[in-house]
Amino acid sequence: MNILLFGKNGQVGWELQRALAPLGQVTALASDSTEYCGDFRHPQGIADTVRRLKPDVIVNAAAWTAVDKAENEREQAQLINAEAVEILAREAQRLGAWLIHYSTDYVFPGSGERPWREDDATDPQNVYGATKLAGERAIQRHSEKHLIFRTSWVYAGRGNNFAKTMLRLAGEREELSVISDQFGAPTGADLIADCTAHAIRHVQGTPSAAGLYHLVASGTTTWFDYASLVFDEARAAGMALALQKMHAVPTSSYPTPAVRPLNSRLATDKFRQAFGLMLPDWRPGVQRMLRELIE
Repeated sequence: MNILLFGKNGQVGWELQRALAPLGQVTALASDSTEYCGDFRHPQGIADTVRRLKPDVIVNAAAWTAVDKAENEREQAQLINAEAVEILAREAQRLGAWLIHYSTDYVFPGSGERPWREDDATDPQNVYGATKLAGERAIQRHSEKHLIFRTSWVYAGRGNNFAKTMLRLAGEREELSVISDQFGAPTGADLIADCTAHAIRHVQGTPSAAGLYHLVASGTTTWFDYASLVFDEARAAGMALALQKMHAVPTSSYPTPAVRPLNSRLATDKFRQAFGLMLPDWRPGVQRMLRELIE
């Protein structure tokens, strides 16, 4: 199997290089790759790359993810998250290749308390969510053989993440305020990558499994409770923290250019039934990542 991976240096892209390797020959590209174009700011270059490599499977882990910045740079976000994705979908269809793509809970309004299902009405509340939804729809229009995975609260040990930020701040400050009214499931990039590899294997024999799925770890937490777990694990490992007190605060305490969803819960029944996988609780993955950071 010939696999073309875009966005190799992102959190999910980095893990995908490992997870996809047993499936076949993987060509992994970043935005600054030179032999082949991996830069979604140049959609024609992306099309040329696909035509040259003629992959059996295209995995797109590239995206504009600067949520607040997108509010003032809509055209760039639209180009990368929607227009280039549409061209990728057209090229995948022309080749008869599978297209794997990642989206976000930000396509929903972020209200309520029930986990969002794949068929719930979308209503993005910021530019980032709107451009990601446009990318989803482009794939659905132009590529029959596709898998779109909506995910949220993605983390990895590599690069910056919420846990690292909390540990740094807890080492510097005696008090911290953390948002307590946003709900979701921290989901490891490694889990997303491993599930993606499994799904790719599955659809080779079951093409009817093409479609849109939610892919997140099980369980629900808040940023406040997530931070509490981080600090408990750090102290248990013997890490010295300056932190003495945490304050639970609402989202309104930290206004941002882009509206953040309060409800990032995603229902994963469809994914679990289609691919025969259990999605683990969010805690063990976070704890394992923390052990790697702390030890």
